[in-house]
Amino acid sequence: MADNPIVHIVDDDAAVRQSLAFLLGSAGLAVRLYDSATAFLAGLPELKGGCLITDMRMPGMTGLELLHELRAKACGLPAIVVTGHGDVPLAVEAMKAGAVDFIEKPFAKAALLGAIEDGYARIEQSSRARARAKDAAVRLGALTPREKDVLQGLARGLPNKTIAYDLGISPRTVEIHRANLMTKLEVASLSDALRVAFAAGMGDEPDAPVPA
Repeated sequence: MADNPIVHIVDDDAAVRQSLAFLLGSAGLAVRLYDSATAFLAGLPELKGGCLITDMRMPGMTGLELLHELRAKACGLPAIVVTGHGDVPLAVEAMKAGAVDFIEKPFAKAALLGAIEDGYARIEQSSRARARAKDAAVRLGALTPREKDVLQGLARGLPNKTIAYDLGISPRTVEIHRANLMTKLEVASLSDALRVAFAAGMGDEPDAPVPA
C-alpha cells in the first residue's frame, strides 16, 4: 500500500462518514470527509493522490455520476463504491466506469482494507505499465520504418522467411534489420526485444494472408 495514504470518504450520511473514519483511522490511515460528490470535486485540483470511497446513492450527484466525472477528468484515483444489497447492478455499472471494487453493506473491516490495498496495487501496476509503454515508444523512435516492420513481424510470431515474403525482401535482409533493431533497442536477446514491442502495443494485428 502507498505510504501514508489518504482515504477520501464521500457520503451524505454523517454517521456513515464518522464510522468509516473511525474504522480506517484505527488502521493507521488518514481520512478526509465530504458530505457530497460536488464537495469532493471542488477540492479535486488540490488533491495529492489517495483513494476514494463513495456511496452509490446520494442526493444531487450520485456515486456513479461522480465516477463518470472523474473518468472524464482522467483522474487516476482508485475508487471503491459502498453499496446496499439492492445496488449491486449499479455497482457493476460503476466498476465499468472505473471503480476498482465495490463493498456491500454491512461490510467487514478486513474487506474494506483489502479493497483499498487492491486499489493501490492496481494503480501502481497501471503506472508501471504506462512507464514501460513510454520507454518502449522512445526506443522504437530510433528504428527505421523497415526495422519496425520486421519487429512487428517478430512480435506476431512470424519466422524470418515469412517476414521476408510479406515485406518483399530477402531473409538475409530481415536478419540484418533484426540485428540492427536489437542494437538500437539496446537488447541482447529476442525475448527482450519482444518485451519492448509488446509494451509498445505491437503484435496485436492478425497475421497477413500469404498469397498462394
